[in-house]
Amino acid sequence: MTSKLKWAALGALAFVAGCAGLAEKREREARAAYPPIGQLLDVGGTQVHAWTQGTGPDLILIHGASGNLRDFTFDLAGRLSERYRVIAFDRPGMGYTDRLPGYGGYGSTKGEPPLEQAALLQAAAAQLGAWRPIVLGHSFGGAIALAWGLSAPEETGALVLLGGVALPWPGDLGTFYDLTGTALGGATAVPLIAALAPQSRIDKSIASIFTPQTPPPGYADYVGASLTLLREALRANGQQVLGLRPHIVEMSERYAAELTMPIEIVHGAEDTTVPLSIHSEPFAALVSTAHLTVLEGIGHMPHHADPAATIAAIDRAAARARLRP
Repeated sequence: MTSKLKWAALGALAFVAGCAGLAEKREREARAAYPPIGQLLDVGGTQVHAWTQGTGPDLILIHGASGNLRDFTFDLAGRLSERYRVIAFDRPGMGYTDRLPGYGGYGSTKGEPPLEQAALLQAAAAQLGAWRPIVLGHSFGGAIALAWGLSAPEETGALVLLGGVALPWPGDLGTFYDLTGTALGGATAVPLIAALAPQSRIDKSIASIFTPQTPPPGYADYVGASLTLLREALRANGQQVLGLRPHIVEMSERYAAELTMPIEIVHGAEDTTVPLSIHSEPFAALVSTAHLTVLEGIGHMPHHADPAATIAAIDRAAARARLRP
């Protein structure tokens, strides 16, 4: 290595180290601005953040990638808590739920599989006394809801999928996940993103998730997007998303035979994040208990764009499961 290259390498290392310090400062600020809003459960030594409210049949809410349970408590959970006991969780590595043992840290490339995530949240739900819950999953959370149904079919009242990941997809997932989900990217790119991502970029990312709709007023300030920029959350999200497809392939081979509970699906026709034609339409054709509602003109956030349609799907699931009249 030439002298110039050595100095360039040292400079790059110093820059990354400096960004790590700035990232740590931003993480302290994020946690202070967005503390836990629920209770912190100890589930076999793993901390799980759970928010509960209401009375009635148990309804589990599982958020998507790059998110946390505040996505549901912003609006939807309050609409439901008069008729359901709503339980929202942070998924492993996101918000205030720990990563599962054996995952995370520098050099890691493994993300928690859907079945392992579901097992952790099932144990947390059991601590809360949940009985035959309706399990709702949005986006990536749809894969966790499906894993929940596969692993505990008799104890699952029904499933509700909102723009949920259900089946294998063609192509790759883009540069962002290649950066955050790999060992090299986790050690180098993640501290840079955590330290330097401007608010404008965060706002643009939120807007892209809602397209063709726009985020509701106050959503960006409430949801705690800065929690997603915690270094461990960035790594967890990247690793889980980057490693998801083979697990979906394996799970999908079990759907038709094992998913016998009522399943309600709500999917926006304009969803470009989790396309309707790749996921919910073929899934509904494959699984006999699935009922699909397509929302014309709606994108990837149906529970915000059309909460009435989402609530109607939950009510149908509850009625089909004989949990409500």
